[in-house]
Amino acid sequence: MSSVSQVNCRLIEVLGLGYQMQNIGAQATLASLWKVSDGGTQRLMNAFYAALIQDGMTRTEALQRAQMALMTGDYSVVGLELGPVSLQVLTEEGEPRPVASDLSHPYYWAPFILIGNGA
Repeated sequence: MSSVSQVNCRLIEVLGLGYQMQNIGAQATLASLWKVSDGGTQRLMNAFYAALIQDGMTRTEALQRAQMALMTGDYSVVGLELGPVSLQVLTEEGEPRPVASDLSHPYYWAPFILIGNGA
């Protein structure tokens, strides 16, 4: 296999579901590059959609602002007034597991990429 073919195969692996969604007609897909926190993802998605409904906001700008909101804890950049994070995640046994209340670490906001048309 040529190195170009290997690069193309790796690209398709990274794109995964997002790539397949575009093949069936989605304009863009928001995907993560690694396993993510459910609670952090919920906050990011809430911020993303709050930003997206603002006049003239592109998908790319909405993702950037949502990521900034998690980094800084200031959700007013996406038009939300959210209090401190209070997340609860359950273990497989149904027991509560502690979750970080500070979502500024890149683990929570960095894995998200927009695949496709960011307009």
